[in-house]
Amino acid sequence: MANTSSRTLRLLSLLQTHRFWAGTELAGRLEVSERTLRRDIERLRDLGYPVHSNRGVEGGYQLGPGGSMPPLVVDEDEAIAMVVALGGTASGLSGSLSEASLSALAKVVQVLPTRLRRRAEALRAATVDSPFSQAPEVEASVLSAVAQAVRDQERLRFGYTAKGGSAPGEDLRRHVEPHRLVTVGRKWYLLGYDLDRQDWRSFRMDRLRDPEGTRAIFRPRDIPGGDAAAYVRKGLSRGETLRLVVTVEAPESHVSARIGPWATIVASDETSCRLEIEANDVRWAAFGVVMLEAPVTIDSAPPEMIETLIAWSARLASAAASAPA
Repeated sequence: MANTSSRTLRLLSLLQTHRFWAGTELAGRLEVSERTLRRDIERLRDLGYPVHSNRGVEGGYQLGPGGSMPPLVVDEDEAIAMVVALGGTASGLSGSLSEASLSALAKVVQVLPTRLRRRAEALRAATVDSPFSQAPEVEASVLSAVAQAVRDQERLRFGYTAKGGSAPGEDLRRHVEPHRLVTVGRKWYLLGYDLDRQDWRSFRMDRLRDPEGTRAIFRPRDIPGGDAAAYVRKGLSRGETLRLVVTVEAPESHVSARIGPWATIVASDETSCRLEIEANDVRWAAFGVVMLEAPVTIDSAPPEMIETLIAWSARLASAAASAPA
């Protein structure tokens, strides 16, 4: 007997012929009992597929309207992972590759079952992308629940593990109006208005636990400065960050397309600009310089950043020299 996932996929393929299947015949095709068939039918319904059934001796099953989508059977974690991976790829690239990633993302979301599609679309709408983000260091169920609250403008309660303060590591309950999800490097942050503290706060998603919607709808407040990503980055910069300032021999539009909102860009003239990168990890700053694909002059940088750039340069030169002619 096939495992549950492959059997469910086989069942969906049979139902998508748009014919009526007698229960006994369908169970026979799958080589399972009618009781197991009923459980598999319920699993498809939970995923959002409209499977109609008739009871009785001649009872059976038929896939209803709206069920003629490709058989993409994934769970919530897998759906969120696909959206994050394709969205991150699109934000980190430019030109045709970025467009292809966005196109693939749209197609993947379109063929997800209704329940998962709504969760994926909520995540896309709620997130302010920063370049170079990787797989999320946060549970997909938490990410999805918070994204839906952002989309629905619903107040949230959740547990949050404090890093510092009077009780570091303490799991506190927070009551928040969630406004935006922001990615910075490998981290995800929720920018929201803390109702207990009556002020804006950014919360690291990997420290957030058990988000619960309160069913209380709020009217969105104006984000300070109007830019969620900039507000979160500014808050992070109050900690231990490193600052790299370079002059790039390329137009501001060229640099902006490759760096996006992850850094500060000021045009010097039509052919050059000044770029300021703040990062907690020197590797992110070095990667940003490599992504520019333009001549760069370093105006200001801490010693560890210079050392990293020199080390990367040596490794890349060695790798290029070892390539076959």
